[in-house]
Amino acid sequence: MRRPIIAGNWKMNKTCGEAVALIEELKHLIVERKDVETLVCPAYTALYSVGEALAGTGIGLGAQDVFWKDKGAYTGQISPPMLLDVGVRYVIVGHSEARGRFGVPESDFNGAILLHFGDTDVSVNRKLKASLAAGLIPICCVGETIGERKAGDTDSVVQSQTENALAGVAASAVPGIVFAYEPVWAIGTGEVCEPNEADRVCGVIRSTVERIFGGGAAAEVRVQYGGSVKPDNADELLSKPNIDGALVGGASLNAGDFAAIINACPR
Repeated sequence: MRRPIIAGNWKMNKTCGEAVALIEELKHLIVERKDVETLVCPAYTALYSVGEALAGTGIGLGAQDVFWKDKGAYTGQISPPMLLDVGVRYVIVGHSEARGRFGVPESDFNGAILLHFGDTDVSVNRKLKASLAAGLIPICCVGETIGERKAGDTDSVVQSQTENALAGVAASAVPGIVFAYEPVWAIGTGEVCEPNEADRVCGVIRSTVERIFGGGAAAEVRVQYGGSVKPDNADELLSKPNIDGALVGGASLNAGDFAAIINACPR
């Protein structure tokens, strides 16, 4: 049985002091469940402080992005060794707010703020492989825009992003990857993919892994759902057979809401 994984993506929120205060609040609300893997991904500036605050809690530390080189003249970037140095174990790669969907009209994002930081399938693949090589656990995000969904292209987009992310990855490494299905139109909009459809698309990711690497890898790889996950929809989403957890945005900034989502995981 796959162990559910709940990750809080804090995005560009919380100063160091605010981030530590949130962790202190979480400590009193989250009853450690060994059957659920839990982590938070603060901003880079708060990684060290949050890591110190997490010591002994069982909650993991993740980063929101990574570059694929260990060092060099790459202004503004952060490397796998730098993340490891401050206690990071997980890293998000390919989030839709970081992917570039150039040529897609802004209206296609259904009101979401998409910042076009320029990630492509190629850079996501490089980041994923660099993370694996460093011993980090990548959380690889895939998902379609509202225009792609309306055009009936959801499955082809998700399959393509999954295939490209896995290019050149060894079969033995696949169980150490977490995928997150994040429909772009549901991120930051308050809209959520209907649970049966979210489960179906998570199954598309799993079947893509099976086609490339076989049934064993597909049975082990974990697939989260992300996109306006809240306490009031977490129960139904997390009960679906192909959904192995959640990548939580805004709700992870509230200790009570995040704890409720963790506790919504089936026992």
